[in-house]
Amino acid sequence: MKCYNCGCDLSEHDFCTSCGADVSQYKKVMYISNRFYNDGLESAKVRDLSGAVNSLRQCLKFNKNNIEARNLLGLVYFETGEVVAALSEWVISQNIRPKKNVANDYIEMIQSNPSRLETINQTIKKYNQALSYSKSDSPDLAIIQLKQVLALNEKFIRARQLLALLYISEEKWDEAKAQLIKCANIDTGNTTTMRYRMEVDEMLTPVEGTKSKRIKVKKEDEIVRFKSGNEDIIQPAASKSNSGFGIILNLFLGVCIGIASAWFIIMPARVNIASQEAEIKIKAANEQLDLESAENEDLKSQLESTKTQLADMQEELASYEGYDGSMGSAYALIQATDVYLSDPENIESVADYLDEVDITKLGEDSQEAPVRLYNTLLALAGPELAQKFYDVGYEAYSSGDYEVAIENLSRAYQYDSTNGEALYYLAQSYNHSGDETHAVQMYRKVIDEFPDTEKAMKSQGYLEQLTGSSE
Repeated sequence: MKCYNCGCDLSEHDFCTSCGADVSQYKKVMYISNRFYNDGLESAKVRDLSGAVNSLRQCLKFNKNNIEARNLLGLVYFETGEVVAALSEWVISQNIRPKKNVANDYIEMIQSNPSRLETINQTIKKYNQALSYSKSDSPDLAIIQLKQVLALNEKFIRARQLLALLYISEEKWDEAKAQLIKCANIDTGNTTTMRYRMEVDEMLTPVEGTKSKRIKVKKEDEIVRFKSGNEDIIQPAASKSNSGFGIILNLFLGVCIGIASAWFIIMPARVNIASQEAEIKIKAANEQLDLESAENEDLKSQLESTKTQLADMQEELASYEGYDGSMGSAYALIQATDVYLSDPENIESVADYLDEVDITKLGEDSQEAPVRLYNTLLALAGPELAQKFYDVGYEAYSSGDYEVAIENLSRAYQYDSTNGEALYYLAQSYNHSGDETHAVQMYRKVIDEFPDTEKAMKSQGYLEQLTGSSE
């Protein structure tokens, strides 16, 4: 256990032998956190995933920096089909400990497979659609969506529980029980599954020792008796006095009356309402069209005026000496140097000014003053700039924002060509974004510039995948 104040190893004493800080309460908090982590680990081993989640959450309340607990919580979420919640825990873990963290492998395992990401997105969309159908009294559509969800992710417990609940509402007790058994196989301690299972088992309990749920007792008039909860309900059988012809005639008359009512009463009113709504929409559309036409004319006038001003400014600018870019590059270099000398901490402004410098415009001879100034400034500020852009680029890569990652990792390698990590993750960003051409170039560059390293071996493997041959 490390001291919270100085980071040294703690002894059996209630104070830190290095800095003297009081660590008695800190030790108690850490012990409680570790106890909850051990409880969660034991629950996960026997597939009591709900119990594991509760214990691990308590563990993180006492110590939010417990990397092992957070990674295990992500694995438990992943096992129950909650992929988004799992990724959230792993990303937090990665931010707490960026290096030597197994969460990096978990995240890359998911992000490196585009088809798996698409499957996860489809699963979430279909589940939300099924939930919407359930709330809008469309159980059949909800059941269809949930079956598609479970075909994509069979361990998604919430989807399986919702499917079981819909079967219960449809009184399909056997189908509901089958789904709940599968839920229990995934998570043995889920209280929602247990509650649904108790209701289903009660409805499937035989009545009066028979093997079926509903039994028929034939007397002078046939009756049907069945059990609802703790009550016995007796339902009279249907009367046989009505003939088949009479039933058909009644149905036909009912349909005719319904059609006539709809035609003579409902339809005229609905047609009138629809006409009024259409007139209102047409009027609003015409007003909007007139307004947009007036705005377009105004914008055209402003655009013509802007073009004229721009042409005048370009003519005036062309009259100045050094418009070819040399003056602008030199001025940007001077500004970058001034900012670095006056405020070395403002490294972002230095980078912005250096981006405006075109080294080819400063001169061809390396001994010329502007070129020497540029090289000196780059030697002083380059490593810090490279580290700054690498941190931003790696964080963007870890979160899947490959466009931002490519921009920042490229600049990191530009300012420090010895940064092999920046070059490797730049190649990975190109690969994950689908730009195989640049990915191949970067992988080859890693192999050439950093041979006999782990990055080179990984790059060789990815290169063979992309090109289909070993080089």
